[in-house]
Amino acid sequence: MTQLKILKNFHTVPLTEKLLAFYDEPINSRADEFFAALYEYGGENSLLQALTDLILYDENPFSRAAAEGRCNSYLKSAFLEDVKILFAAAEKAEEKSGGRFFRLGEPNDRFSAPVEESVNRLEGFYRQYGYGDYVRYGAFLFKNGQITPIVNAPEIKLSDLKDYEEEKKLIAANIENLLGGLPALDMLLYGERGTGKSSTIHAMANRYFKNGLRIVELHKEQLLSLPLLKEKLSAVPLKFIIYIDDLSLTEGDERFTSLKAALEGSFGVKGKNTIVCATSNRRHIVKESFSDRKDSIHENECMQEQLSLSDRFGLTVLFATTTKPQYLSIVSQLADDCRLVTPKDEILRLAEQWAISKGGRSPRRARQFIDALFSAEQRGIPLEF
Repeated sequence: MTQLKILKNFHTVPLTEKLLAFYDEPINSRADEFFAALYEYGGENSLLQALTDLILYDENPFSRAAAEGRCNSYLKSAFLEDVKILFAAAEKAEEKSGGRFFRLGEPNDRFSAPVEESVNRLEGFYRQYGYGDYVRYGAFLFKNGQITPIVNAPEIKLSDLKDYEEEKKLIAANIENLLGGLPALDMLLYGERGTGKSSTIHAMANRYFKNGLRIVELHKEQLLSLPLLKEKLSAVPLKFIIYIDDLSLTEGDERFTSLKAALEGSFGVKGKNTIVCATSNRRHIVKESFSDRKDSIHENECMQEQLSLSDRFGLTVLFATTTKPQYLSIVSQLADDCRLVTPKDEILRLAEQWAISKGGRSPRRARQFIDALFSAEQRGIPLEF
């Protein structure tokens, strides 16, 4: 059987495995197996598109080397040979189908003829976007020692988040330092729930995706794995936000020491291409974790030790409680985005009733209200709450 040198993963991918088998032995049974795999993959409209997608998102020696800026002529030549084999196999499948249902399709911007030029373009593509899953996805989860993509990550944009402009500017400037190779600070975003802390970080990751920014979520229960995660990410030629949501620690928690060391920049822990960003409710981090030490003999020393953790975050951003005018401003902007037909005065009146009935004002409450009102308008029924 034809052996690929760089795209070795393709020998275990059903579509390309069956394609190569048919290439080696172009008989009806092999063709049927390939066509079945093509239908299963969903690539029956364009075999070329199916193949180029698989090539683009494959993690292999060429894509890794290209992303790191150390690709050589030997790797490029071997990769080119593999691509030519796959395209030759596709042409044979095309002939077998009569060109009616399994056409190669229109060439795209990365695999237009000649193939040699396409490989050169790919080298630059990998340099910008990374390799493997880092090309396709912007958000990841670190668990059990593995970095896995979050397929349905939030698609939120910064324009979806209203007000809190100064807070967003501080965070964006720090991220731009990271992307520009300048010193960047670990960040602590704290404040009341629903004020947009997590949404802001996800929106930033989406905004700077094309600039090489990715986000990796680390659950607080996995804090002891932070040094390992930084080590793994250090080998990837992209920039990363290590995101810890709803951070809260208690006295004596071994995770406290691990996080403090990571933020302090201990040997083997500080990463040049990573920053840590934690979100928390002020009460959980400051009051409960740091000052409720009345039974401690060394109360003052203990409090200072706990407070030293927050000091390790070079950038601390407060998302303050949403005032009534600010809440109504957010509602008004969201209503404009959704093009609601309800008169603005009535929208604001209902929004305030919504906030009172739900127990508070926040950007999250505003978004929930607008979504509910939009749905009610679309269905032609009054808003109920």
